[in-house]
Amino acid sequence: MANKKKKNTNRFTFKMQGRLAVVFGLTCVFFALLILRIIYIQVKSGAKYEKIVLEQQEYSSSVIPYQRGNILDSQGTALASSIDVYNIVLDCKELNKYPKLKESTEEVVSSCFPEVDMDDFKKRLKEKKNSRYQVLAKKVSYAEKEKFDKECKARKKDKTKNNEVVGIWTEKEYVRQYPYGSLAASVIGFTASGNKGLTGLELYYNDTLNGVNGRSYGFVNGSSSVKGTVVDAKSGSSIKTSIDHNIQKIVEESILQENNARVDETHKTGSLSTSVIVMDPNTGEILALADYPSFDLNNPRDLSAYYSEDELNKMSNEDKSAKLNKLWSSNVVTNTFEPGSTFKPMTVAAGLDSGKLKGDETYLCEGHLSIGGYDIHCWETKGHGQEDIKGALRDSCNVALMYMGMQIGADTFSYYQSLFGFGQKTGIDLPGEPNTSRLLYSKDLLKKDVNIATNAFGQNFNVTRIQMASAFCSIINGGKLYKPHIVTSVQDDNGNVLERVNPVVMKQTVSPETSKTIREDLRSVVTEGTGKTAAVEGYDIGGKTGTAEKQPRSENNYVLSFEGFAPVDNPKVMVYVTVDTVNAADQYHDLIAKQIFRDIMSKILPYMNIQPSAAPAQ
Repeated sequence: MANKKKKNTNRFTFKMQGRLAVVFGLTCVFFALLILRIIYIQVKSGAKYEKIVLEQQEYSSSVIPYQRGNILDSQGTALASSIDVYNIVLDCKELNKYPKLKESTEEVVSSCFPEVDMDDFKKRLKEKKNSRYQVLAKKVSYAEKEKFDKECKARKKDKTKNNEVVGIWTEKEYVRQYPYGSLAASVIGFTASGNKGLTGLELYYNDTLNGVNGRSYGFVNGSSSVKGTVVDAKSGSSIKTSIDHNIQKIVEESILQENNARVDETHKTGSLSTSVIVMDPNTGEILALADYPSFDLNNPRDLSAYYSEDELNKMSNEDKSAKLNKLWSSNVVTNTFEPGSTFKPMTVAAGLDSGKLKGDETYLCEGHLSIGGYDIHCWETKGHGQEDIKGALRDSCNVALMYMGMQIGADTFSYYQSLFGFGQKTGIDLPGEPNTSRLLYSKDLLKKDVNIATNAFGQNFNVTRIQMASAFCSIINGGKLYKPHIVTSVQDDNGNVLERVNPVVMKQTVSPETSKTIREDLRSVVTEGTGKTAAVEGYDIGGKTGTAEKQPRSENNYVLSFEGFAPVDNPKVMVYVTVDTVNAADQYHDLIAKQIFRDIMSKILPYMNIQPSAAPAQ
């Protein structure tokens, strides 16, 4: 039997297998390219396409506002806080879905929110029928919102047909509130919309006080299930200050009392400005800081207290802005002036501490001193006669101080001016502190006798009030120049301390021995010298008067001041009062600065539990 040819069982020829391999390879390449393309789209344009998808769904997104931190006084009392208010929002599309519920919805809105214009409500519902967000009223109270919520809940429970409320919801936000009105206005400052601090601590600590908004996201997908997520808001931190609102109130009442006594038909304020600093000389903490004229923090742009309606109508916007900015700024921090005789203790301290003065010097005051072709007068034109160093401070003798200045010399005088912090920023935590480096005489200029002579009694150079307060504290506290500060700690919204602000000693200005001598000399100013009317019965007080003639000298305007402390042997509190251009027939002899000091001290010393001295002040 013949052999049959063996059948070929291989169904695919080599040619076919090659074609399949090519097809498979191309398919793999295609899918690889497709995957790469998808990855590329996801990375580069994912957000764009996600937005397109979400826009095709019913989607909502709303901001959850943060709560700005509080500004607290030293006792924890809120001087500035943020309270919750509500915006009333209409969802036109939602309400238009249920025409039978329009009447009941309008009824509840009208009864709960009188701020809502119902004609406007109906107009928007008709003209913006597909809108999901129409604000009907802003910043309504929590009480109104609570009434609305209760009414909606009650209607839902009673099951009355077509009685429910739809398409109306409330959106929370916060507004800044200042419960004490104008108290410490230049210190606290205020905010603009959007939680932006404009002045004071509100500006200086703006980033600390502000938090981070949260957001809620939600949409209904194709299967009608609700998807959503919430990112919670983060509240801002609170700041606790060294300001004691009771001391601050005492200070401001004293300022107003004395200034109001000098208001007349043509002057709505008793002085061009009055400023007071109350300071702990042993820490640099500011217990009170007040500027007059002041303003209401809840209505900071109101000038009606100082200008008539006719005057305001005639003012340009630029003029109003300038006047407001002047009113809002802290005179203590931002403005400079010639300190006058309150600088004399610094001159004496520099002389004693450097050894240029031995302490037993005497000087003859004949009412004036001729220097470099100028006759420079003492305030006592008849002269004080022989004055020792203590007597020169007690009687505020210009001539004796001029002799001391020339005896100290330009190099030493300039060195101590710098050591006391003059010509430098103090670093106080308030905005607007100026650069005063060019407001002092250079060493070369001080080598001219007439310059160092006038500088020695506080004329012909400029300082800020906070520089003066800090320097004065250093010569009564043992020689430590503290950095003045207002904020003592930063806290979270639960009151936990996040950061403490501790006292900072910047320099040692004079020795404890020199400081003790100055304190004793300044006691005599109050017991028997120019500061007698600043004395507080029962308390041992030291201090220094000041009467600085302003430029131009021909106008005879003055800055009156008194800087004092108690108790003399162990100072616990320092008060510095300055009054610029008091409204009085005889500015030079007006007692306003000393009277404000005395009134403040008589009230805050008992409040601070500082005991009277064993022997009453003479």
